Amino acid sequence: MIQVSEIIQLHEQLVARWHHQAVDNLSAGWLRLVAQQHGYNFLLWHEEDIARSPDVDDARIAQVKRAIDRFNQQRNDGIEQIDDWITEDLQQHQVVPDNAARLNSETPGSVIDRLSILSLRIFHLREQHERADATPEHIRSVQHKLAICQLQRDDLSTALAQLLEGIYAGSMRHRTYRQFKMYNDPTLNPYLYQSAAEAEARRAG
Repeated sequence: MIQVSEIIQLHEQLVARWHHQAVDNLSAGWLRLVAQQHGYNFLLWHEEDIARSPDVDDARIAQVKRAIDRFNQQRNDGIEQIDDWITEDLQQHQVVPDNAARLNSETPGSVIDRLSILSLRIFHLREQHERADATPEHIRSVQHKLAICQLQRDDLSTALAQLLEGIYAGSMRHRTYRQFKMYNDPTLNPYLYQSAAEAEARRAG
């Protein structure tokens, strides 16, 4: 059975480590997928920070935007890979949902993604709380936000544990929801396929 506490612990450990070294993945088994998906959120978070800096020129912003698109695609692919792994694990353990089994609006992979983002938010809020130049008002504001984020993580952790318990007991259905991000697909984004067609026409002419 998947242990939610292991996911929370892994998220926290990796966020702290990756702030001192390059993003890596030393996890084994299914947690390797959790760490991989978490890594894309980590990279995405920091590219978003750069994108909002007033000191960054237009060329750098364009570079950052492309990185954000790439990491966001990989992040969503990672959610699907987690859910696909659960599907395979259910098949391996011959878990068949009951006829009356309910389908949750959110998959385990998407909840794990939200927990990943919360771990990043909590880490950076703690950084803000420890700033040497922080005013008392700033500290109080951060404390309030931290308390809310920690409550949200507790609630999400409980919800994920209940969802997984139901899925593996057969009282909840599990299904991978495909994102089908169109903006990165050269066959679905009109700007991309029209630009490619125009470039090909110019070469042919």
